[in-house]
Amino acid sequence: MGQAVSLNREGIAGAFHREIGLSRADAARLVDDILEHITVSLVEGVEVKIAGFGTFYVRSKNARLGRNPLTGEETEISARRTLSFRASAGMRRAIANAPSKVQA
Repeated sequence: MGQAVSLNREGIAGAFHREIGLSRADAARLVDDILEHITVSLVEGVEVKIAGFGTFYVRSKNARLGRNPLTGEETEISARRTLSFRASAGMRRAIANAPSKVQA
């Protein structure tokens, strides 16, 4: 399996700084503004589509009966909203057609 890459705000802002030439402060503000806009949209129930990447959306899950795996005791899982992501067709194709990095 490939090595995990942590993509954080600082890394994205650093890329804007290097690739576009924004100051570090402007790049950090830009990243924060973009992420804030995405978050506010999702909280308001609006889907966020990023062309060629995918769609973030909020789903509502109903309350349901669950079971504690250690004790077997039944318990109610409360209703909640959860964040979901659906990759774009282009992203799915790119991943499906990429050479495998798995070593036997």
